[in-house]
Amino acid sequence: MSYRNSDNGRIGRNSENMRYKEQPIQSIIESAPDKTLLIVVTFLVIIGFMAIFSASAPKCLDDGGNPAQFLIKQLISFVVGFIGLKFFTNYDYKKLAQWNTVVFVSILILLALVDFTPLGVMVNGAKRWINIAGFQLQPSEFAKPAVVLLLASAFKYDANLFDQNKWVFAFLPIIGMILFIFMQPNLSMVILLLSVSVVMFLCAGGSLKLFFSCMIAGITTIIIGLTTIIKPYQLTRLRTWRHPELDPQGAGYNIIQSLIAFASGGLTGVGYGGSIQKLSYLPECHTDFIFAIIAEELGWVGCLLVIGLFWTFIHRGFIIASRCPDMYGKLLAVGLTFSIGFQAFLNMSVASSFFPTTGVPLPFISYGGSSLIVSLWMVGILLNISKKKIKKIRNRNV
Repeated sequence: MSYRNSDNGRIGRNSENMRYKEQPIQSIIESAPDKTLLIVVTFLVIIGFMAIFSASAPKCLDDGGNPAQFLIKQLISFVVGFIGLKFFTNYDYKKLAQWNTVVFVSILILLALVDFTPLGVMVNGAKRWINIAGFQLQPSEFAKPAVVLLLASAFKYDANLFDQNKWVFAFLPIIGMILFIFMQPNLSMVILLLSVSVVMFLCAGGSLKLFFSCMIAGITTIIIGLTTIIKPYQLTRLRTWRHPELDPQGAGYNIIQSLIAFASGGLTGVGYGGSIQKLSYLPECHTDFIFAIIAEELGWVGCLLVIGLFWTFIHRGFIIASRCPDMYGKLLAVGLTFSIGFQAFLNMSVASSFFPTTGVPLPFISYGGSSLIVSLWMVGILLNISKKKIKKIRNRNV
């Protein structure tokens, strides 16, 4: 009797074990970094090198310098950015949260040095750069990943921090950075950072009621700012946005010359290196308006290629976010992807007169060491997140 009971007990336990083993479980596996994202970024950087050399060579020759001097500086920045990309690709993104305090304090100090010390460099009426040992750095560029890191840490458990008393500690550093950047002034970067914050808030499951309330308050603030706080040159940009012909030699000059570049390029362009607008007609053609030079030399086909590459970048970034097994990584991927994608959209929209003129570079393509370095570092974090995936497996019988 005891034998049958013992046997029945063993049979019961074996049946339970079999049922348990047949149930699928989730296991986190590590794969290679996203190859499509890496290929897209490689093409964008190469296009940037070609466009910078073509756009800046005439200016360098007119100044009696090396025609490749801007390209050489961009290559140096690429080396720094690539080293950071390799580092962040292999550095566990979950450990980034422990550096939040160091990151935002460092950026606040750099922004304060730009705004309140002689180290700040004034260019075209804006004080956005800092000169250290002969090297120029734009701290506001480093604020982009910093804001994403801070918000991902704040929202990974609960996006509705405003219902509690935690929002002050979560958003005070971000508010400080935005105020410093606004004082430079750099309104375009402020818009970018605020847009990234809103997207991350909504993706984390934030309150739609709070979102619409803030949107109404924001629109009201903008209206007030247009009449009181906004700088005169910013107001002029808005006035000449839709009608640049009203001031063809002043505020509307850049927009008109940029549109001429688009019209000259046509379907296939005038050929690489054949741009006329870069010959002292279009200012800042190797930075803010480099997309117009691409349009003139490579035509509609070249523009479609660049837009397609950025679209693929955004698509892959959101796929990486959807496959990430934890909320912190998901929010990081969404924030980094949207930051680069929205900045590219702003730059290309300005060059084609879809938006008023702003001062944001085209990621990976425009000349600018800080922009390229930060963009590559952000890609490194995305590649690290892409190594984490979820796969359903079944336990095997033993």
